[in-house]
Amino acid sequence: MVSAVFHSPLAVPAADTPVRIAAADAPKTIAASAAAAGAKAEKPSQKAARTPRDWRGFWQRVLPPFFGIALLVVIWQIVSVATGGSIPTPKDTAAQAVSVFSDPFYRNGPNDQGVGWNVLSSLQRVAMGFGLAALVGIPVGFAIGRFAFLSRMCNPLISLLRPVSPLAWLPIGLLVFKGANPAAIWTIFICSIWPMIINTAVGVQRVPQDYMNVARVLNLSEWKIVSKILFPAVLPYMLTGVRLAVGTAWLVIVAAEMLTGGVGIGFWVWDEWNNLNVKNIIIAIFVIGIVGLLLEYALIKLATAFTFEEVKS
Repeated sequence: MVSAVFHSPLAVPAADTPVRIAAADAPKTIAASAAAAGAKAEKPSQKAARTPRDWRGFWQRVLPPFFGIALLVVIWQIVSVATGGSIPTPKDTAAQAVSVFSDPFYRNGPNDQGVGWNVLSSLQRVAMGFGLAALVGIPVGFAIGRFAFLSRMCNPLISLLRPVSPLAWLPIGLLVFKGANPAAIWTIFICSIWPMIINTAVGVQRVPQDYMNVARVLNLSEWKIVSKILFPAVLPYMLTGVRLAVGTAWLVIVAAEMLTGGVGIGFWVWDEWNNLNVKNIIIAIFVIGIVGLLLEYALIKLATAFTFEEVKS
């Protein structure tokens, strides 16, 4: 009995152990609770500290184009009233545009197709003529810029032929190719090649001489010089020439198709003029402008992606 009374106090420390552990962890628990409470207290202050969004930049980008388009519509309306209705009003043209674009890909015969087919046909001719010009013009530009003898030989020819109107080459194309479609592609080719040759040659000539000296010291082959040194340095110039060439090609194809006929946005404009449908002519003008704008925007984005600015120390 005495032994039981003597050993009974041994159970007391075991019961007190959790109490001591909890007491030891109490500061951590209090600190965590305080941190959580502080975080909750900081949230309203953080929300209050946020600066309001600056809408001035947004309106400066949106309002000027809006006012420019509104000014165009107002002038258009005034001209329509002043001409006694010979020029359709913006409202009548918009109604006609809804009718035209409700079915842009209809086919009622070789000379009666929707505006969508006409745009695609024009883009196809531009792509073919422009692609051939790129295959020829870019290598020729590299060669002219790389070798002084070729530069002195070709510069007079380029200066002589570049100012010639692209449409002056159309009869030559009709004579040689005996067809309207290849003649139009030839016209696109001859008007697109000059910007690519000139810009590529200028880019090669502006490559720092130190790069070429290093290539000479390393005894690099001509292919290595072109692919590793010249091409990365000339790429921005080359893309600028491509952008100018595409813009010129899109301008020329409309005029060429007016003369050659067939399917195309230029032929569509001329055909609507023969039908005295001025509304469709105005719609075609906007279509030509929008397609040209999209081509220009895409090539500007492409040129920006491959243009690297030097970091100034």
